Amino acid sequence: MLTASGTQAIDLICRLLLRPGDTVLVDDPCYFNFQALLRAHQVRMVGVPFTLTGPDTTAFEQALIDDHPRLYITNSALHNPTGASISPQTAHRLLSAAAAHGLTIVEDDIFADFEPALSPRLAILDGLSRVIRIGSFSKTLSASVRCGYIAARPDWIESLVDLQVATSFGGPSPVATELIANVLAGGTYRKHMDEVRQRLTRARKEATERLAPLGLAPWIMPRGGFYLWCRLPDGHDSAAIARRCMEEKVVLAPGNVFSVSQSATSFLRFNVAQLGDKRIYAVIKRAMGDRRPD
Repeated sequence: MLTASGTQAIDLICRLLLRPGDTVLVDDPCYFNFQALLRAHQVRMVGVPFTLTGPDTTAFEQALIDDHPRLYITNSALHNPTGASISPQTAHRLLSAAAAHGLTIVEDDIFADFEPALSPRLAILDGLSRVIRIGSFSKTLSASVRCGYIAARPDWIESLVDLQVATSFGGPSPVATELIANVLAGGTYRKHMDEVRQRLTRARKEATERLAPLGLAPWIMPRGGFYLWCRLPDGHDSAAIARRCMEEKVVLAPGNVFSVSQSATSFLRFNVAQLGDKRIYAVIKRAMGDRRPD
């Protein structure tokens, strides 16, 4: 089914499957808007540490035993904010644990088309039995073209359609859907994404080279996408640096914005598509050199 955005897709799923007081697993760190949406639905969040190959499977399995969650929400590929992608071994172990505990997984896959080649997907391995897949075109075509989609079991889709009509009188703009349909049918989308991936590859390389002299190194070099999750040198607080950069009109994303456990103080997330201005690096350098108490 089509939705007005990827965010609306998650909101509808939460409305359908969750009740206040339920527990939801999220990655730690995870996309900050997952947390905002879940707080709006008055549920309890439990963070699972995220590793270079996906969520920590031991911690994930223990959380299923201890917390009895209803949902797990994740990005399997080009994870936001880290840029990591799940390994086949981690994917199979997650699905086995989810089946054993009756857990539903929401796989937010809006970055799928930024990958040079497809990595493991929980929805594909599961066959949409207990995994719900979300996609969107706002990142690949335009932020102004608000259109997402949900792929799920037929009975869930039927209920989600009813819920969408009841809460918003329908899905995305007909203008947006017609535009997207024409782009997909016209054969230009693949070429467009090839060019976007090449531009992002160059941007990641340039950003990494410019951040290195500041002591900022990526936690992992992503296979694609927008984001670099960079560790700060010892003794630096990302929130303090972000505040100092804000004074010079440079907006950064400090690590704890993404962390349920507030354990990402030493990380910053950078969007490489927004790092072309050399002034940004000078501002960051001044902010890191300023050790004023906050």
